[in-house]
Amino acid sequence: MNGTTRRTVVVTGASAGIGRATATMFAARGDRVALLARGRAGLDAAAADVRAAGGQALPLVTDMAEWDQVEEAARRVEEEFGPVDVWVNNAFSAAFGRFTDVPPEEFLQATRSTYLGYVHGTRAALDRMVPRDHGAVVQVGSALAYRGIPLQSAYCGAKHAIQGFTESVRCELLHDESAVRVTMVQMPAVNTPQFTWLRTHLPRHARPVPPIYQPELAARAVLRAADHPQRREYWVGTSTALTLLANAVVPGVLDRYLARTGFGSQQTDAHPQPGGHGNLFAPSDEKEDYGAHGVFDDQAHAFDPQVWASRHHAGKAVAAAGLVGAGYALLRRRAAG
Repeated sequence: MNGTTRRTVVVTGASAGIGRATATMFAARGDRVALLARGRAGLDAAAADVRAAGGQALPLVTDMAEWDQVEEAARRVEEEFGPVDVWVNNAFSAAFGRFTDVPPEEFLQATRSTYLGYVHGTRAALDRMVPRDHGAVVQVGSALAYRGIPLQSAYCGAKHAIQGFTESVRCELLHDESAVRVTMVQMPAVNTPQFTWLRTHLPRHARPVPPIYQPELAARAVLRAADHPQRREYWVGTSTALTLLANAVVPGVLDRYLARTGFGSQQTDAHPQPGGHGNLFAPSDEKEDYGAHGVFDDQAHAFDPQVWASRHHAGKAVAAAGLVGAGYALLRRRAAG
């Protein structure tokens, strides 16, 4: 599978953020892109972006938490665009706040939308790909799939679950000697609208933990994973690599560091605090389009050297060792300070 062949691609959570940027980049290659999300206004605007970029668009209002809707969307895609080559799972919802401040019904909804949304998307894709022995599923993950942080227990739990689920499915495909591949892309903090529209119990406006990256950097990694799904996992950004490596070596130090810094680094006074339930139970972009970017453009990076290094394997072991050493020393200083 390569980036020069015109393909049928499904992107979930395509109305904003990483999904929106990813759908537009696939379209720039001339791909046929099916866009799945709950919000009609965001979907229609994303479809317009796809067409403007040179691709075909099929916007489908779909709640990924509902299996029947996902299965119907997959049927529509193959009916109108033909066999699915790439399925990108990206849709999610979450609730910010201390675990004990998040009501059980909100935790349940965040888990259904995020974890079960990926399960449903993967099932719909594999039901079609496995009989053909062709296709790739790309799971948009996070550094938080390995390392939980305070104030995001619902999201971290769902991403951990997706990680374990994906590993299980991958092993089954390998056992069957299937040509279908499932890969995962672990993301850093990204400047998306989620920090404005997700349900929050925080006293101040939620923000991504710096450093923050633009969604286009994340989207390029998704396209690379779709082109090379034989690789089981991709890490995006120096912060992701440092976090995952340090967590493997000194998780207790990270516990103490995040206990001290994780509350302040995820809140800001620079923006008005959103009210209501955000998009947890209903889409925020049903009547208004939010685009791919959030409100942190002035702080977000469009480039990271780790992304370049991940495409050039020479010297990676040395770089990884350096990151672990530097991260360990930095975290020990900050945890003890």
